[in-house]
Amino acid sequence: MLKELRIDRDAPDDGTAARRRLWLGLGAAALVVAGLAAWFLSREKPVEVRVAAARAMPAASTGTSVLDATGYVTARRQATVSAKITGKVREVRIEEGQRVKAGDVLATLDDAEARVEVELRRAQLAEARARFAEAEAASANADREHDRQRDLADRKLTSVSALDAARTQSETLRARLSSQASAIRVAEEALEAARVQLDNTIVRAPFDGVVTVKAAQPGEMISPISAGGGSIRTGIGTIVDMDSLEIQVDVSESYINRVQPGQAVEAVLNAYPDWRIPASVIAIVPTADRSKATVKVRIALAEKDARIVPEMGVRVAFLESREAAPGTPAPPRGALVPAAAIRQDGDKDVVFLLRDGRAERRAVSLGGTQGDSRQVQAGVTAGDTVIVDPPAGLADGAAVRAKESGDD
Repeated sequence: MLKELRIDRDAPDDGTAARRRLWLGLGAAALVVAGLAAWFLSREKPVEVRVAAARAMPAASTGTSVLDATGYVTARRQATVSAKITGKVREVRIEEGQRVKAGDVLATLDDAEARVEVELRRAQLAEARARFAEAEAASANADREHDRQRDLADRKLTSVSALDAARTQSETLRARLSSQASAIRVAEEALEAARVQLDNTIVRAPFDGVVTVKAAQPGEMISPISAGGGSIRTGIGTIVDMDSLEIQVDVSESYINRVQPGQAVEAVLNAYPDWRIPASVIAIVPTADRSKATVKVRIALAEKDARIVPEMGVRVAFLESREAAPGTPAPPRGALVPAAAIRQDGDKDVVFLLRDGRAERRAVSLGGTQGDSRQVQAGVTAGDTVIVDPPAGLADGAAVRAKESGDD
């Protein structure tokens, strides 16, 4: 009976073990899938929030205003770019607001005629070189004939007239060779001129700047010379060097004595009334407008910012220099943040920053109010990303995501 209880390993497998292993594998896979699904459903979803960048505090004034004036932002370096030749526009590669580098291609003109001219000049150069080679061979042959005649004349075996004829032929062909060499130089210069004309069909940026006006479209005719009110354009577009922006104001000649070169100025753009921009007087233009009884004053901006664009209206205050008294503490510095970003948490003022997809709670020390912004003297630095109107339940370390500009 014990022998009958022994497992016969040579008996054929009926598939039971294989099915058992299959069911065990399917069960394990189901457990893994269920675990992943549970983790996915239970993970923290980021809260969408509005954000804004903290701005640097404007510099404090160094003195009191001795004169106020109004003017405009102007660019000292701008150009309406045109082609050097008259032609039909084939392609325009610029749009308003586009930044370009010096040498970038702005537009191209139809260059079919210019290319034909280049090929013609190239063929003429090849012909001139062939003529030079022919003249060179003939001149060399004439020189050899002259040498032979001279040798025969020395031995009294030829006439003087034959020697003179050989000498004349040699000199004539040598002059012709020189003429053909000049013709080659003329053909080379003509080819270079044709290449320049071909290159003139390409309009390039003269300096780094921003395109403010796009004046031409493909198919239009442009010319560097005014068409007198016709349909021919005089330019492809206008480029402004934003690094050359300055302020120009007209000061009444009765008060021009209050303005000095290098004088400190505080400028306020009409578009941003709470933004005080430090500036200084570049120069007083040495001429007056007798129709308005004003003198033009140029003012340099101490800050470069993308918000400053040409032709903006601006108010300026010419400041009287005033030295700070010894021991006077420096004015508080900090950053400006939207007032809606500040929240009361008990007896503390806090803001939430967006850092690596998480909300970071910061206690802050507040200063004064400037329009819709508050001065933060400590806790936030210029450039930090603050959360505007943080949700009531927002906690430190919560997952957040900045709303896209088009989201409600």
